[in-house]
Amino acid sequence: MTRRPEDWVTGRFGIIKQTDMGSIKTHKDLKVYQLSFEAGMLIFDATKSFPKEERFSLTDQIRRSSRSVSGNLAEAWRKRRYEKAFIAKLSDVEGEAAETQTWLDYAQACDYIDNEVHSELFKKYDHNLGMVVNMIIHPEKWTL
Repeated sequence: MTRRPEDWVTGRFGIIKQTDMGSIKTHKDLKVYQLSFEAGMLIFDATKSFPKEERFSLTDQIRRSSRSVSGNLAEAWRKRRYEKAFIAKLSDVEGEAAETQTWLDYAQACDYIDNEVHSELFKKYDHNLGMVVNMIIHPEKWTL
């Protein structure tokens, strides 16, 4: 297989292969997964500077919900044989992404992140939510 430059994009955490529907073999090939994983890593980086008193509350909550987005996408991908189970797991993804946005709002309100970081991360989760909702609306494109 030839590596064409247009098939690869550089993300914050390395090179990510762009795929079409026909070449998706695992959840890691899904663009929505790749973007959610990258956003989760950005959350991790941003929370490193949160105060120690937030370690077991806001820091833990936002890290868990952000990681749960990509984790639940992996589970949804494995459940795509059953449309209802696939949609149910994608609904969990949607909820975790929205929860992450809520924790981002708290982090901004507490001045743990600035407006620019908040806006960048919030937009990434909006983009992810749009992709997930599209998968929920059109499961026939994804299920076996």
